Amino acid sequence: MNSKTFTVPNISCGHCTHTIEMELGELAGVTSVKAVQDSKQVTVAWQEPATWPQIQALLQEINYPPEGLIQIQ
Repeated sequence: MNSKTFTVPNISCGHCTHTIEMELGELAGVTSVKAVQDSKQVTVAWQEPATWPQIQALLQEINYPPEGLIQIQ
């Protein structure tokens, strides 16, 4: 299983975190998503068939592009 924590500067409200969690949660292979409004950080864990490029592309598509990778596991 893979996991990354990163910053999403576009997070400004609870709706933003909910959207990120719902959209990423529907991607096949994503096992958990936690978005935090105050820190603008998102942690996502996944396994195959999901890939980091797919996760990045989905975040770009929904207008929450990831920046500033904080932690990789």
